[in-house]
Amino acid sequence: MAALHIPLAFLLTFFLGFNIANSESFIGVNYGQVADNLPPPSATAKLLQSTSIEKVRLYGADPAIINGLANTGIGIVIGAANGDIPALASDPNFAKNWVNTNVLAYYPASNIILVNVGNEVLLYGDDNLKTHLLPAMQNVKNALDAASVGDKIKVSTVHPMTVLKQSEPPSAGIFDPALGDVLKGLLEFNDATGSPFSINPYPYFAYRGDPRPETLAFCLFQPNPGRFDANTKINYMNMFDAQVDAVRSALNAMGFKNVEIVVAETGWPYKGDGDEVGPSIENAKAYNGNLIAHLRSMVGTPLMPGKSVDTYLFALYDEDLKSGSGSERAFGLFKPDLTMTYDAGLSKSSQTPATSKSPVNPTPATPSHKPNQAAWCTPKEGTPDAQLQANLDYACGKIDCSLIQPGGACFDPNTVASHAAYAMNLYYQNLGGNPSACDFSKTAVLSNNDPSYNSCTYPGGST
Repeated sequence: MAALHIPLAFLLTFFLGFNIANSESFIGVNYGQVADNLPPPSATAKLLQSTSIEKVRLYGADPAIINGLANTGIGIVIGAANGDIPALASDPNFAKNWVNTNVLAYYPASNIILVNVGNEVLLYGDDNLKTHLLPAMQNVKNALDAASVGDKIKVSTVHPMTVLKQSEPPSAGIFDPALGDVLKGLLEFNDATGSPFSINPYPYFAYRGDPRPETLAFCLFQPNPGRFDANTKINYMNMFDAQVDAVRSALNAMGFKNVEIVVAETGWPYKGDGDEVGPSIENAKAYNGNLIAHLRSMVGTPLMPGKSVDTYLFALYDEDLKSGSGSERAFGLFKPDLTMTYDAGLSKSSQTPATSKSPVNPTPATPSHKPNQAAWCTPKEGTPDAQLQANLDYACGKIDCSLIQPGGACFDPNTVASHAAYAMNLYYQNLGGNPSACDFSKTAVLSNNDPSYNSCTYPGGST
C-alpha cells in the first residue's frame, strides 16, 4: 500500500458513499465459452456469489449467461464481435437493434456495465476493421444514450500489449506510431465519454520471452532485486506494475492523463505442453494468488498509487475447444464441476491463498509457544521503502488493513513506513506471535517497545 495524499473534502465524500474495506469491485474474471463442458449459467452464478469476484467479462452477449447473472449484482461486461464492427459503424439502426437485443432486453436486472466493441482489433492487420472501430463505438454509444442508459453503461474496446512500441522502462512506455491516428481517435472517445482504456497485460508471456529465474520471480510477485527505472528513480518489484505503468506512461505521453486503465485480461496457465516454459500449478497459483493479494492491498502501482486498477482474471474456466498449445486450454481458475483448480484466495470463506511461495516470507507453522515478554514486530531501521511496500502489500493480502486506509485510526502519518509497521505487526500477531512470522525477508525485528500512538493501538503486549 503506497502512502496516500488525499484532500479531506474528498475523503468525506468518499466514505459517505463507499466502504473500501469491504469492497473488492476491482476483481473481475473472464468467462470464455470455447468449450463443450461448461456448467449451466445458474450454477456459475452461484459459484461467483461464493467468491470475491464482482465483475464478469463475456466475449459476446450470450442470453443464457446474461439472464443467469440477473439479480446477482455482479457487473457484466459484454462484447460485440469483431465481425459486427462494419455493420455497427455503417448503420445506426443496426447498432440500435444490437443494443435493444443485447442490452435493454436484460438491463437493469442484469447489471451490464460496459460494452466492448471488438476484441484486440488493432492486433490484426484488417484495415477495414480498424477504420470502422471508432464509428462502431460511437453508434453503440449513441444507441445507449437514446435509451437513457449511456451514463451507466460505457463503451470501449480491448487492446493487446502490442499497441505499445516500447514498454521498458515503464516511464518510457509509448504507443506504436503506426497506430497513432487510430489510437488518438479511440482515446479521444474514451476521454470524452469516461470509458476506460482496456488492455491485456500478461507477465506470463514476458517470462516466456525471457525465462530466467529472476524474471520468473519478478513476474510472480516473489522476492527479487527489482528493476530500476532510471527516469523516475522507481525500483519496480513486479512485472504487472511495470506493464500497467508503461501503459500509463503511453497514455500520458499522448495527453490522456485522465483516461483510466482497465486490465481486461491477465492470467497464468497451470499446465502446458512439455516444451512450454512457465505453465505449472505452482506458478499459476503464485501469480494469481499474489496478484489478488496485491490488488487487495490497495497499494496501486508506482505511477497510480493508492488504488487498485480494475482487473479481470483469465479465466473462469478452461476452454477445452481452443486450438494452439496445451497452455491455451489451461487458464481456468475453476473446473467444470465448480471445484477450484487451485486456491487463489477468491473464496469468501477463505480469502488467503495457500501458496507455497509467498512474495515476502513463507507461511509460518503454528507456534508451540509465544514470547514471554511484551513483543511487537517492527521494520528494521534503514529498510528501503520499496521493501517496506512489498511487506505491506503481502501482509495486507492476508489481513484486514482497514485501519491504515483513509479514515482509519492508523492512517496518519500517511507514510509507507508507518503503514508497513502496522501491517507487519498485525500479520505477526494474527499468526500467533510465532517469531518466524516476523521475518519479511530479514527486514523485521521483534521489539518490546510498544509502537502504539495517539488512537492507533498496535495489537500485542505481554503474553
